[in-house]
Amino acid sequence: MAVAIAALSLILLMIAAYRGMSVILMAPLLAMLAVLLTDPAAVPAAFSGLFMEKVASFLKLYFPVFLLGALFGKLVEISGFSRAIVTAVIGVVGASRAIPAIMIVTALLTYGGVSVFVAVFAVYPFAAEMFRRADIPKRLVPATIGLGAITFTMDALPGTPQIQNIIPTSFFGTTTWAAPVLGTIGSVCIAATGLTYLAWRRRVLMAAGEGYGAPETLVNKPEQHGEEARIAPLIALLPLLVVGLGNLLLTLAIPHWVPAQELMLALPGMAEPVAVKVAQMSALWAVEGALLLGIATILIFAFRTVAQRFAEGSKAAVGGALLAGMNTAVEYGFGAVIAALPGFLVVKEALRAIPNPLLNEAITVTSLAGITGSASGGLSIALAAMADQFMAAGDAAGIPREVLHRVASMASGGMDSLPHNGAVITLLAVTGLTHRQAYKDIFALTLIKTLTVFLVIAVYYLTGLV
Repeated sequence: MAVAIAALSLILLMIAAYRGMSVILMAPLLAMLAVLLTDPAAVPAAFSGLFMEKVASFLKLYFPVFLLGALFGKLVEISGFSRAIVTAVIGVVGASRAIPAIMIVTALLTYGGVSVFVAVFAVYPFAAEMFRRADIPKRLVPATIGLGAITFTMDALPGTPQIQNIIPTSFFGTTTWAAPVLGTIGSVCIAATGLTYLAWRRRVLMAAGEGYGAPETLVNKPEQHGEEARIAPLIALLPLLVVGLGNLLLTLAIPHWVPAQELMLALPGMAEPVAVKVAQMSALWAVEGALLLGIATILIFAFRTVAQRFAEGSKAAVGGALLAGMNTAVEYGFGAVIAALPGFLVVKEALRAIPNPLLNEAITVTSLAGITGSASGGLSIALAAMADQFMAAGDAAGIPREVLHRVASMASGGMDSLPHNGAVITLLAVTGLTHRQAYKDIFALTLIKTLTVFLVIAVYYLTGLV
C-alpha cells in the first residue's frame, strides 16, 4: 500500500504535466495528497517544514544560475549574435546539410550557456528556412533541434553550464568538468548516432514522397529574415567562448583564491555569523562568474543594439528564469516529500539490490527523471534521496566521484524526454507540430541518449578512463 501511494502521486504528476497543467501548482498538491493518504496529521508540517524548505534551499543555490543563464540567452538573441552564428554555419556547411548545421548551431548556443528553451526559439526560424530550401520533411525539425539542445550539450559534454551538469557538483563535491574523457566519448557517440538516425529517417520519409511541405505540418511559419547578419561571426561566437573558458578558468582558480573549507560572514548587524562551504559553492560560483563575463562581452560589442531592447528583454529573461527555477524547485520539494514516505523507502531498498553502483545510479536517476518529466527535477530527487548511498557504494568500489557525477548527469537527460517533458512540449509548440507528427523521432533520440549512459559505464570499467 505504501508503494502504491508513492506511485500514485508520481503517476498523477506525470499525467498532469502531460496534459499541460502547471507543475508549480500540481507538485505541492500531489505531494500533500501522498502525505494525506499516509498520515493526515503530518500534512501541515510536511508542507511548511519539508516541501517549502526544500524549495527554498534549491532556489538559494541555483536560482542565480537560472537568472544569469536566461539573461545571457536573451542578450544573445536581441543583440543579433544568435542570428549571426546561424548564418555563418549555414555559409560553411551549406543549406543541403541542414540537419548537421542546425545541430551544430543549437549545440553552440546551449554549450555557450543559452538555455534550452531560448535556443529553441532562436534556432527555429533558421531551421525551418533551411529545411524548406532542402525540402527535408518539417516533422524532423524538433528532433534535429533536440539533438543539439537536450542531449550531449545538456549534460554529457564536460564543462557545459546547463543546470543538469551543475546539480551534481553540490552533492559530489565535483566541478562541471568532471570525467572529461567519458563525457567526450558519450557526446561523440550521441551526436554521431543521432545524426545517423536522422539521416536515415530523412531518406525513409523522402522515399515515401514526403518533402518539407506536408500540409498538416505547415503551421507556425516563422517570419522571414534577411540573409545578411550585421554581426561578424567571430564576434558573435566570442561571448560563448568567454562563458566556456571563463567557467574552466574560474573552476581552476577559485580553490586557489579561497583555500579555506568555509567562508565566515560576520557583519555588525548580524545576530550570528553565517558559514558558506566553499566546496559546495565553488562550481556554482564558477558558472555564475562565467555567465557574468559573457553578459559583459555582449554589452561591450553590442551595447547600442542591446540598450534599445534591454528593459523588455530583461523582463522576459527574469520571467523565464522564475518559471524555470520554480518548476524545478517544486519538483525538488515534491521529490523530498516522496523520499520521506514509507513507500519510497521500500523502492530505495529494492534499488539498493542492484549490485553495481553505477548501474544503480543510472537506473535510479533516469527512472525518476522519466517519471517527473524533468532532467533537473529527477536528478535533484534522486541525489537528494540517495547521493550518500551512491557515494558510499562508489567509494567501496573505488569509483571516483567524477564518474558518479558524469553518469548521474547523463542519466538525467535520458528518459526525462518522455511526452510530458517541458522541453519536448516547447519544441512541438514552437514548431507547430503535434506529438503524433514529430514525437517518434524525439523518442528515438531519447533511447540513444539512455543507452549511451550504459556505454559510458562499460567504457569506464573496460579502460578505467575518467
